[in-house]
Amino acid sequence: MAEAELIAGILSTILLCLLVIVVCWLLCVTKHGQSALIRREPGKYEAPIKYELSHQALPPLNGFLLRMASILYTSLIGSWVFVPSSLKRGHFDLIDRLVLDEVPIYQPLVPFDGPVSDGSDVSVDDLIIKEHARKEDSFRFESISDYYHKYRNLELTPSDVAEKVIEALRDTEEQDPQLRAIVQWDEKEIRRMATESTKRFESRRAQPLSVLDGVPVCVKEELSCEPYIFRVGTCFRSKKCMEDATIVTKLREAGAVIIGISNMHELGMGTTGNNVSRHHRTPRNPYNVNHYTGGSSSGSASAVAAGLCPVSIGTDGGGSVRIPAALCGLVGLKGTFGRFSCAGCAPLAFTVTHIGPLCGNVRDAAIMYGMLAGPDPKDLSTKWQPPITLEDFEKTSLTGTKMGIYTTYFEDASSEVVDICRKAVDFLEEQGAELVDIEMAELEEIRVAHIVAILGEFRTGLKQDFAEHTRELSSENALLLATATQFTCDAYVTANKQRARSISYLQDHVFDKVDVIITPATGVTAPEIHHNHLKYGFSQTSLTLDLMRFVSIGNLTGIPCLVVPVGYDSQGLPVGLQIMGRWWEDHVILRIGNILERFAEGHLRKPQVYYDYLE
Repeated sequence: MAEAELIAGILSTILLCLLVIVVCWLLCVTKHGQSALIRREPGKYEAPIKYELSHQALPPLNGFLLRMASILYTSLIGSWVFVPSSLKRGHFDLIDRLVLDEVPIYQPLVPFDGPVSDGSDVSVDDLIIKEHARKEDSFRFESISDYYHKYRNLELTPSDVAEKVIEALRDTEEQDPQLRAIVQWDEKEIRRMATESTKRFESRRAQPLSVLDGVPVCVKEELSCEPYIFRVGTCFRSKKCMEDATIVTKLREAGAVIIGISNMHELGMGTTGNNVSRHHRTPRNPYNVNHYTGGSSSGSASAVAAGLCPVSIGTDGGGSVRIPAALCGLVGLKGTFGRFSCAGCAPLAFTVTHIGPLCGNVRDAAIMYGMLAGPDPKDLSTKWQPPITLEDFEKTSLTGTKMGIYTTYFEDASSEVVDICRKAVDFLEEQGAELVDIEMAELEEIRVAHIVAILGEFRTGLKQDFAEHTRELSSENALLLATATQFTCDAYVTANKQRARSISYLQDHVFDKVDVIITPATGVTAPEIHHNHLKYGFSQTSLTLDLMRFVSIGNLTGIPCLVVPVGYDSQGLPVGLQIMGRWWEDHVILRIGNILERFAEGHLRKPQVYYDYLE
């Protein structure tokens, strides 16, 4: 009898718990359903424009609590109760309340007038600057031009450099903490490419293939590159690359020496670079190895900042080139959507992802743009693009250039970031630029629409991974994918209607007044790495909001963006300024960036970890 009563009591408790869960879920759904709808008419925007970009964040989680939260969120109970509650707290219910009549745009390919590129539009040879010695009391990153002159003057060979690269890669694995910039590399492959390049420089019959011949580069693990493993930052993907991505093919055809595969935030789904995978671990910021690099192109930024190579390739679906460029003191280019082929890139977030270079200077970014951009039959989004140009890149004045600043938006960053970026803007004004006050409507809607688009596409692209490897995913990404499971078809369509609406606003109300938009690159500098983040990872939405504050508009609308280093905070951590331009006017932001670079010239600081192959 006592045993029967015990069983009855246990069953009653279970039923009571289930009842509480159902009631909570119903309350959540009912409350969500009662939220007022927001109707927006095409071409009409709220006046006066209110700055309402959210700072609403979920509690930070790390270690055991984060692991437990990920297990709970991926459970049936979590999907009923906790995920909807978190979405509402993060203001993602906004997308469900919007009623928009715009026709959705699923890829931000903006039409242009004029001829179509045939892929052979620009020569970058003229961008090589004359040989000049570095000043003893100042620092600058090694450039493509430096390698160009060393090789052609026969002062060094690519094989000489390859041996230094291999030595440096070994050294990074012996450091404490390890740099973890490059996670896959092969001595034989490095030496083979370097030997072939050396023969071209030493032979009287052969000629160097391009200005990149013999130059060390690395490629983010999100791109397919033989003979390496296509892990995409995970511990469970083990497929060997059988074909190069288009960008990798172009690098090989240019004679570049691919020194290895760079680390990344798991599946490209984070902004810090934290990675708990046994194959990767967290890469370190060369300016301070106890701080994050930013992500998701974390290893690509760490490698260039540490001098392992002068240029690298990253991808940018939500600031993933620009954030690590800013945090590691580099130049990062996210071109117009459709400029760079994404063929051979992991198909995870196909309407917001851009491929772009990370470099030590703007000139190298322009060289990489000229060499790697262009149409590719394997990527239809690149087919219809105007000719590639670097028109007026060498101009030294900004007279006639109008730069838009939305002051409230610009100042939504740490005081140190704002002060440094303001001084950089003053410098641009001194070079002849005209500053124009602008407003930018619906920034919160843009933020939410971008997250719905990118996470919804991630969830679709990772359906099998999420089903088969949930427990092998980092806890942070398990939470994100569980959250994305709740996004509806209606939410995804509305997000793309907002994309169309935001593109129209930029065309009709911003770029009709100015040539570019200026913002800080990030709201804060590189965050500190805490020891308890390294085993289970961490989730801190307040930090994500700070790092992503100025990037979403570029990914959702496809406009070109360039980040340029402009100074350092009181801890010696880099600060970047972002330039955003009209669609297909990548050359304009590069020209402005080339002038902006002079602001910090002579004041660049050498990273704590730096390898100089050319000394």
